[in-house]
Amino acid sequence: MKAILPGATVGIIGGGQLGRMFCMAARRMGYRTVVWTGGLEAPAAALADEVVDGPFDSSDARDAFVGVAEVATVEFENIPRSTLVGVAERIPLHPSADAVATCQHREREKRFLEKEGIPCAEFRVVDSAAALAAAIGDLGTPAVLKTAAFGYDGKGQRKLEGGEDPEAVWREFDADRAVLEAFVPFERELSVMVVRGADGSTVSYDPAENRHRHHILDVSIVPARVGPEVASKARGLAASVAEALDYRGILGVEFFQLEGGRLLVNEIAPRPHNSGHHTLDACATSQFEQQLRAVCGLGLGSSRLLSPVVMLNLLGDMWRGETAAPDWAAAFADRSSYLHLYGKERAPGRRKMGHLNVLGGDAEECLERAERLKQAWLEAAG
Repeated sequence: MKAILPGATVGIIGGGQLGRMFCMAARRMGYRTVVWTGGLEAPAAALADEVVDGPFDSSDARDAFVGVAEVATVEFENIPRSTLVGVAERIPLHPSADAVATCQHREREKRFLEKEGIPCAEFRVVDSAAALAAAIGDLGTPAVLKTAAFGYDGKGQRKLEGGEDPEAVWREFDADRAVLEAFVPFERELSVMVVRGADGSTVSYDPAENRHRHHILDVSIVPARVGPEVASKARGLAASVAEALDYRGILGVEFFQLEGGRLLVNEIAPRPHNSGHHTLDACATSQFEQQLRAVCGLGLGSSRLLSPVVMLNLLGDMWRGETAAPDWAAAFADRSSYLHLYGKERAPGRRKMGHLNVLGGDAEECLERAERLKQAWLEAAG
């Protein structure tokens, strides 16, 4: 395929903060962008050259989008497969509709990993209370029940400790299909961002060590505090996932690290990922520029880590009320911290409002500074 060079218009399906940061990378490199919002709130719209503001099931919106874009990508995975296929019939789409459809649905994702021999937690697919009871009998408890589709940031999940009534659990869970996973006694959670280009070459970033707060990513520590063997194994597995999917673009692969360094793939994100935001300030090439390079058929950039870094998510519970932002003076007083805000007007609950990249001489020192800032903002918010 001939490379699509600066000056062309790149389409982004989805208008959230990932699309916003993609637009920034595209504009810096001389590309135009068109964002298809899906009819949702769209922080990316403020930075796109053109906006198609319509639902993903609208043929008129699709026609308007493909009429402007010369190539397209996605910024989140919960897009109807029919929409992706409809776009791909008109203009190149990377990653492919099949790759996104595999990653957007836990059952398909788990069966893909199983088929490819990529290690993951033992699981059973359930579609009734009776099937849930049988799955609990097979896997035992504790176990985690997850919706087959549309789950993220801990949504659509329930941990079963043992002794629950399968009939009541299934009724309350309110899903047609689900996946029951054996609980994994992991030591830490890791992720690797890997990019695969038009020629099948892959470049991976250093693994991130991830901690969560209320089931939402809290901090990513890079480089992860693991030995070189575990880090190499994680990067190799991430590349294997990308190759098995015949993937093109940036891919986030999340892992559980077990005792002894064993790794299990937890989830796959067919797009830029929250745990890759550190690349904006701490790597030679950001994950968003890599996505653009891969989608447009350009050579991939270096993934070299320039500095240890901790990425701190800025969630809505750091705001006072829904509109009073934290006092950012402390962040700017730290001369090696870099603030990224997503342009969202209201901060209900624990909505992702931005992130802070804290750079320094080593990961432990970065983590200490990030935690100190986080605690101060949480305490001020009450």
